[in-house]
Amino acid sequence: MLDFYKGKRVLITGHTGFKGSWLSKILVMAGADVHGYALPQPEDNESLYKIADIENIMDSHLGDIRNYDELKEYFDKVKPEIVFHLAAQPIVRDSYKDPRYTYETNVMGTVNICECVRLSDSVKSFLNVTTDKVYQNNEWEWGYREDEKLDGFDPYSNSKSCSELVTHSYINSFLNEMSIATSTARAGNVIGGGDFANDRLIPDCVRATMKGEKIILRNPDSTRPFQHVLEALSAYLLLAQMQYEDKAYAGYYNVGPNEGDAVTAGKLAGSYSDAWNSLITTGEKSCKYNNKLEIEVRPDGGPHEANYLKLDCSKIKSRLKWSPKWNIDDAVRATAEWTYAYFSGEGIASMEKQIKEYFQ
Repeated sequence: MLDFYKGKRVLITGHTGFKGSWLSKILVMAGADVHGYALPQPEDNESLYKIADIENIMDSHLGDIRNYDELKEYFDKVKPEIVFHLAAQPIVRDSYKDPRYTYETNVMGTVNICECVRLSDSVKSFLNVTTDKVYQNNEWEWGYREDEKLDGFDPYSNSKSCSELVTHSYINSFLNEMSIATSTARAGNVIGGGDFANDRLIPDCVRATMKGEKIILRNPDSTRPFQHVLEALSAYLLLAQMQYEDKAYAGYYNVGPNEGDAVTAGKLAGSYSDAWNSLITTGEKSCKYNNKLEIEVRPDGGPHEANYLKLDCSKIKSRLKWSPKWNIDDAVRATAEWTYAYFSGEGIASMEKQIKEYFQ
């Protein structure tokens, strides 16, 4: 798969984020001509973008996806063949605090990138990355399919539903009549080394390690389709390639783990704690933090979040022949190992090792 990207001009919006940094690193290693447009990372925050020195291995432009004129100027300069749209306000709780900013970024940001694609004479493949939370959540025990109703509850989820609808409109109104293959990918919750975002479970585990505190769980029984970040990115890369080569593959795809790997937050935290505690007990490297992890359940009465959410990924498995390589235990192991390597001063080497291990 990665051989396809050698020499291709690729634009990633949101390349300074967690997923964007992993995707940028993969494409640079594959020999692509990689360009990125995104907000800068706060100076006082840990970020994979800074840890992996992404800024210095690709063409990085720091800008706001809400600024159409700036985005269009950069887009026209780059003239990308392939576009991955990842730029977003991605945190559910933050969307309650600032819904307007969330909608401006996630909806009008999508309008802006779609407009750039529409007016382009270079783009052949465009992928908008949304989320599994775009669906109207009925707390079903079975996975949502791509033809289910789109109606996210909270501002983040709803703004991503709107982002899907914006993309659908551009496809129907403009892009279907052009040679631009366009898809959306609705991915589940991703985990992996280098995620330091607020209000995410694995980053909370990492912060607990650094502070010598317990992992605090708000909703231990919440079930999510957790998967390693490389799983989602491999699906994006495959989809963008296949629709580049044959527009018939364009469409709307769920991207998630196998059904048995949709686990509760409590199970994930427990598995990560076990993996981390094993590493600090048996690991050969000198690790900066050697605190054993423990878990405490402490409901905080926060805003509404879905309790049960699973995806039916039959479509992508059938049409694109994609399927997960790593189960949830593999994903947790890789995440803990990356974090252990980072605290031992070898984060970049671990990142490259995991990319090679996954894609070989």
